[in-house]
Amino acid sequence: MHILQPKHTKLKQDEVVKLLSKYNISLAQLPKISKEDPIIFDLNPQLGEVIKIERKTAEGSEDYFRVVI
Repeated sequence: MHILQPKHTKLKQDEVVKLLSKYNISLAQLPKISKEDPIIFDLNPQLGEVIKIERKTAEGSEDYFRVVI
């Protein structure tokens, strides 16, 4: 991973449930990321898993979420 790339991690199932209920959305409403994306290759992603992307900002960091397709 390159120093400028944001950190990518897989969410556990209970974290996914909390995320979806917090924003009152379904899994299908999350933005998508390809299983073949090189940035998540080492995470060994499975279809339907949620990836958390931690991007650094001037104020700290922001979290973004993607579902693997």
